[in-house]
Formats: sequence, C-alpha cells, structure tokens
Amino acid sequence: MLLVLKVLTIIAVAIAMALSLAHALEWPGKKRLDKDQYLAVQPIYYPGFTIGGIAEPLGLLLLAVLAYLSPRGSVEFWLMAGSFAALLIAHGTYWLLTHPINNFWLKDFKLHGPGGGFFSFASGRLDQARELDWTRLRDWWEFSHALRAGFALIGFTLLAAAVAL
Repeated sequence: MLLVLKVLTIIAVAIAMALSLAHALEWPGKKRLDKDQYLAVQPIYYPGFTIGGIAEPLGLLLLAVLAYLSPRGSVEFWLMAGSFAALLIAHGTYWLLTHPINNFWLKDFKLHGPGGGFFSFASGRLDQARELDWTRLRDWWEFSHALRAGFALIGFTLLAAAVAL
C-alpha cells in the first residue's frame, strides 16, 4: 500500500513539474512572437493544461500523507516536507502571478464547464493586467512559469530522494 502511494505521488508531482517545465522551455521561442501571434497561441493551452493541473493539488495532498506516514525527524520525513514546501511555493506562484494573467489572455475566449469556472475564480485582478503593456504581461507570465518549474523540480528531486531511501 505504501509503495502504491509513493508511486502515485511521484506520478502526480512529475506531471505538475512537467507542465510548468514545458511552459518554461517555450519561453525563448515565444519571445520571438509578435503580439497577435502570442495572443493567438495563449488559448491553445486550455483545456489540456487545466486538466493536467489537477496533478498539482493532488501531488500536494499525497505528499502531505507521505510526510505524515514518515517517522518524525527522519531524513525521509524532512525530504517529503521539503518536497511539499517546494511544490506549495510553485502552486502559490501560480495563484499569485500566473492565474491573473491567464484571465487576461483568455478575456476574449469563451470557456465552458469546469474550465470556465476555474478561470473565472479570482479574476478581479484582470483590470490591473489590462493597464500593462502586453510584453510586460508576457514576460511576467513566462517568468512565473520558469519560477514554478524551478520549485517543481526541487520538489520532484526531494521526493525522488525520499523514495530512494
């Protein structure tokens, strides 16, 4: 049972890392796009990345369970706790930096079902985003994914080290 939990946790954290890493790796190429091209590209991520994004809170939940099941004070416990903290920072970065700009990119794109509800959440910062130059929004959005990828990679690495013990 514990082995199954560890494998499921690795899968969830790996998916969360892969999504943010994919965005980060696109940054150099996307900087070459003009405004119309960039704004045309942004909606292609939905709903795929939205569906895959479920792995992030699932990974946090599974990491919390694994940390709870680990002996307190053990190396495994601290590695799990570190992995949880890194993934929590990545998740928080999404809500604080990435999500408000996602609402800007999707302002003219009609989303239905769960995706529509998800992107309508916390859309109040959209008015602030509209006042900024699109290149600043682009760079902030892309930077937020690079930051998320870094924290997700740290979380995945700590998790792998904990499971390898």
